Amino acid sequence: MATLDWSQCPAVESVPGRLSGAWVFRDTRMPVSAVFENLEAGATVDEIVDWFSISKEQVIEVLEFAARSLAAPIPVGPASVHDASSL
Repeated sequence: MATLDWSQCPAVESVPGRLSGAWVFRDTRMPVSAVFENLEAGATVDEIVDWFSISKEQVIEVLEFAARSLAAPIPVGPASVHDASSL
């Protein structure tokens, strides 16, 4: 799985000493990872907003950031000596 550069997302922050520096929604103790874990478990965005002290706009901003980041082209290095043309 790709690692996202959350420092580029204005909706989140990492503060040393707050949840061991985990990425959280700005001015909260709500870890960003909890959104993805709850979505994976079948929760809706509206349910997550109801359960935690975050706004729907914050959740959407994080989801859109993740989608844009994952859609970015992946830099590719030089071809390996074992590429398909050598088979």
